[in-house]
Amino acid sequence: MKALSSFCSLIFVSTLCMGQANYDEANVPKYTLPPLMISQEGKKIDNVDDWQKTRRPELLSLFEQNVYGKIPEFKYEMDFKVGKADKKALSGKAYAKEVVVSFYNEKDTVNMSIMIFLPAKSKKAVPLFLGYNFYGNQSIHSYPGITISESYVNNSTKFGITNNKVDESSRGMRSNRWAVDQILERGYGLAVIHYADVDPDFDDGFKNGIHQLVDEASAKNWPSISAWAWGLSRALDYIETDPKIDEKRIAVFGHSRLGKTSLWAGALDERFALVISNDSGCGGAALSRRQFGESVQRINTSFPHWFNSKFKAYNNNEANLPIDQHMLIALMAPRPVYVASAVDDRWADPRGEFLSIYNASEAYKLYGGEVMTSDEMPEIDSPVIRGKQAYHIRTGGHDVTLFDWEKYMDFADIHFKKP
Repeated sequence: MKALSSFCSLIFVSTLCMGQANYDEANVPKYTLPPLMISQEGKKIDNVDDWQKTRRPELLSLFEQNVYGKIPEFKYEMDFKVGKADKKALSGKAYAKEVVVSFYNEKDTVNMSIMIFLPAKSKKAVPLFLGYNFYGNQSIHSYPGITISESYVNNSTKFGITNNKVDESSRGMRSNRWAVDQILERGYGLAVIHYADVDPDFDDGFKNGIHQLVDEASAKNWPSISAWAWGLSRALDYIETDPKIDEKRIAVFGHSRLGKTSLWAGALDERFALVISNDSGCGGAALSRRQFGESVQRINTSFPHWFNSKFKAYNNNEANLPIDQHMLIALMAPRPVYVASAVDDRWADPRGEFLSIYNASEAYKLYGGEVMTSDEMPEIDSPVIRGKQAYHIRTGGHDVTLFDWEKYMDFADIHFKKP
């Protein structure tokens, strides 16, 4: 647990060292959001066909160019290998198994381990939540059958933590963030991956993780959030082969930087049927132009490997961004999307997160049904669901709680038809 505290403290200090953040609404500059429903050629987008064929591809390209970078085309082979499996895990409640996905070419091999829990009694393919974790697969539950993620140790060592070992000390240490038992009881499956399996979370010049399989020039233009998003889609490639999982009902979930990742993965890959952003903040759900809490300059300075080099041109220059994050949320349309914030997580700008999903409503209107029509924040701990859009701001800080999971499952019940 000491290692965990050190890891969190180092990230927190590295971010705060940039100076005082703006937490005063009165100091938010006046801003105008770039128009969502006007094409680059000035054409008004007022129907689904124009959205799908013109505006959506434009926005994807703009985010690739200015924020997340472009996933390179490269040759690789991919293998799935089912490892340990337990049909009576968690006192008989779960069917648990590990799947190792191997990516390889003439340059190198990279392995990604997916830990999967499915309801043991289900006789049909089940819907599933898919997401990355920060501290290794073994951190999500005390279940001893989970192989300890060695990439967790390698990742944290780069932050100056040298006392980590591949042992039992990290098992279940983040179980509070993963409502495994409750998810299973509701009839859903859960699949988790340690994000450093795909790309370690430090500025290494893009030489490790999946970047080892591409040429140097491509690696430098493929930042970590985009690499992590690619990994989620490859996990979905496996899921489509698993008869116990309903590949048409997969919710991609992420918290903090991994919430940024889940949004970008959901934008790129329309196979994800539901997209969840938990406290994703700057570069995720929060509007960049609001300049509240973490700013573009702060995030680019503290974490230069998350976004592409072009994004740094907008440090203290957010008004010249050709896009903003409401457009990212709009890329989920017409699929369900849930954005969540926390009262004490001002660094992530809860109001900016809410305004993103509110301003994405124009895209959802094209598909009919109810959308968000008010820019007034909902009451604390009182989710607002309008058709395919959902949002809540809960009591507490930057975390994932049982309250969050209960609301995500409630939303999934609606759109996946309760399992």
